Amino acid sequence: MPTYGYSDNKEDVLARLKKIEGQVRGLSRMVDNDVYCIDILTQITAASNGLKKVAIALLDDHIRHCVAEPPEGSNKDMVREATAAIERLVKS
Repeated sequence: MPTYGYSDNKEDVLARLKKIEGQVRGLSRMVDNDVYCIDILTQITAASNGLKKVAIALLDDHIRHCVAEPPEGSNKDMVREATAAIERLVKS
């Protein structure tokens, strides 16, 4: 199985994703409990920002691991791949 850049930080990534998962479940409860819409929007922003932080961390790991030191035998253009990921992140 290949080793990815985030392997050293896998537990941190999973912890962040679990926190975001909890925030999203909380959003459902807020809607179900008829919470004020601005409060829900604030929580949506928090969850969205959490996902962006995870994305930036994964991108950083990818650049350090796969772009700076491409896996042996890799025929992918790692810089182009990273640039495309950045473009998708900026568009979101």
